[in-house]
Amino acid sequence: MSLPGLAESYELLTNGVAAVRLPRDVVRISGPDAATWLQGQVSQDVLGLAEGGSAWSFILQPQGKVDAWFRVTREADDVFVLDVDAGHGEALVARLNRFKLRVKAEVELIDGEMVAVISNGNDYNSPIVGAAPFFAVGLDMVGQSVPMPDGVTEVSAEAYEVARIEAGMPKMGSELTEDTIPNAAGVVERSASFTKGCYTGQELVARVDSRGNNTPTQLRLVRSPGEMAAGDVVGDDQGTITSAAVHPHGGSVALAYIKRAVEVPCTLSINGVDAEINPVPSAATTAP
Repeated sequence: MSLPGLAESYELLTNGVAAVRLPRDVVRISGPDAATWLQGQVSQDVLGLAEGGSAWSFILQPQGKVDAWFRVTREADDVFVLDVDAGHGEALVARLNRFKLRVKAEVELIDGEMVAVISNGNDYNSPIVGAAPFFAVGLDMVGQSVPMPDGVTEVSAEAYEVARIEAGMPKMGSELTEDTIPNAAGVVERSASFTKGCYTGQELVARVDSRGNNTPTQLRLVRSPGEMAAGDVVGDDQGTITSAAVHPHGGSVALAYIKRAVEVPCTLSINGVDAEINPVPSAATTAP
């Protein structure tokens, strides 16, 4: 089955109802100690999740930088499912097992995928219950061999990439690496609890937050009438593009880490073309 082109796919994502199949790695944690152990490992308050509830979370290095960013869903009282960007599941399992000592819980990488249903400007009602999406209205269905919902048009991953960038949704391996300070990515408010108590790497997140999230760089949304690509330098070495995509309305959009001395909104040159630099929407958006 052929999918709609970039322009039509983008229109459905932003002004209609669309579904996109996205690769995700899925990690299942189960056992009598699963909840209490996970609570001390991740930034989110997993004990506060109701059965079927989900939230975004970090798991950090002891020094506080990012090991992984994922969504955690509580399937049952002692069963949790973590879905992370494809290619990062094995590293997440290894990180979890590294701090699993005398814990009655199993950690396993399972086959999984995700179908994201995104609705903007239209109501979408489905009997299928899924995890809360990062942006827009809709649901994300995570599991094995997830079917496309009836009556919803499947769109291209390329169009979703444009929507992801415009929403300021960071991606493992691009905006999030082992050198990333979580607060710089603009998603700490929806991904960390400041009331749950201690977890590995908490000190850096709490200290940076108490000082106004004044990290050396901050993730920004970039729009340019020209072409951009990951690795491009922004301005006079004032930042670096981490993700970029051709926009169906012309030009391109990107995410970039920009030095904190740069006040936004502003205009900076990228590849000899003036580009608009703005805050990412996710930094001012609460979790759905």
